[in-house]
Formats: sequence, structure tokens, C-alpha cells
Amino acid sequence: MPDEQSDNKHPPRPGGFGRVFASILSGALGVQSSKRREEDFASHSPWPYLAAALLFTAGFVLTLVLIVRWVLSG
Repeated sequence: MPDEQSDNKHPPRPGGFGRVFASILSGALGVQSSKRREEDFASHSPWPYLAAALLFTAGFVLTLVLIVRWVLSG
């Protein structure tokens, strides 16, 4: 039992850019597992996830704008 308690003292870190981006992408697509979501919320700081989500959203909107312009120009 003491070993389990010592593991709970250190919440998981966000990881790297790849892990944060994968989490944002899977969340946006609606395929993120409950375990992964809990790990994300247990991380030290929400800022990497917030920054990645804003970048993803901006890229998504820009892509939609470019597609609409391309379709309407033809």
C-alpha cells in the first residue's frame, strides 16, 4: 500500500508536444479515452493544452476559410 500512495503524489506531466497535440486532436475528434482525459486533467499545468487547442482551432478555421474560398472561386 505505501508504494501506491507514493505513486499518487506525483501527477503525470503533460509530456511533450506530440503527446499534447495527440490529446487535443483525439479530443477534437471525440475519440479520446477516459483514461487519457483523466491523465490530461491531472497534469501540472493546463497551459500546454490551452495553447495547443488555440493553435489547432486557428488552423481548423483557416483551413475551412481556404476551402470555402477555393470552392466559391471555381
